[in-house]
Amino acid sequence: MKQDHKNDGPEILAFLALPEQSIAKLVLYAALLEKWQKRINLVGSDTIPSLWRRHFLDSAQLFPLLPQNTHRLIDMGSGAGFPGLVLAILGVDDVHLVESDTRKCAFLREVARVTETKVTIHNDRIEKVPPLKASVVTARALASLSKLLIWAEPHLLPGGHCLFLKGQAAEDELTEAAKEWNIAAQRVPSLSDPSGSILHLQEVRRG
Repeated sequence: MKQDHKNDGPEILAFLALPEQSIAKLVLYAALLEKWQKRINLVGSDTIPSLWRRHFLDSAQLFPLLPQNTHRLIDMGSGAGFPGLVLAILGVDDVHLVESDTRKCAFLREVARVTETKVTIHNDRIEKVPPLKASVVTARALASLSKLLIWAEPHLLPGGHCLFLKGQAAEDELTEAAKEWNIAAQRVPSLSDPSGSILHLQEVRRG
């Protein structure tokens, strides 16, 4: 199988018209992920051949959805840095990566160092992190929407946004969450997964 991250991988992000410097940093990031993946399980091994589509495009597609003048972004359960570290590399200021796995945090620190990307890494569970007063909270493949909202609410500024990458169960999760939460929700089709979507949520408050 052709590995898109070896050659034409970065072209998958062409629609964003990213600066060459950002692309160069993402290439370094991909190389580090491949290297570390041999020692620790950062992402599913079967996703490596399509690394740029499954992880980098999946993360980068959030960038155009961010509100202007985003003040602080919190990425819950960052794992290997998707989507939070990608968004920081693309230019989002004051990104906080929350990850409980110490080894994954070591990887995040190494990518941040090599790519010269400023991020704050919290090696802890999101429910133990003091309120960070962010305008955007992101998460990817972490938990049900209802649980994500419980974790996100203490960290959101009034008028804040949530951007959650979800699979084909997104509609069912919205229905379930609506039993306890009042939210203004927009579903955006995923560019990386035909069956997936991005839940763009505002006005998050308990019902």
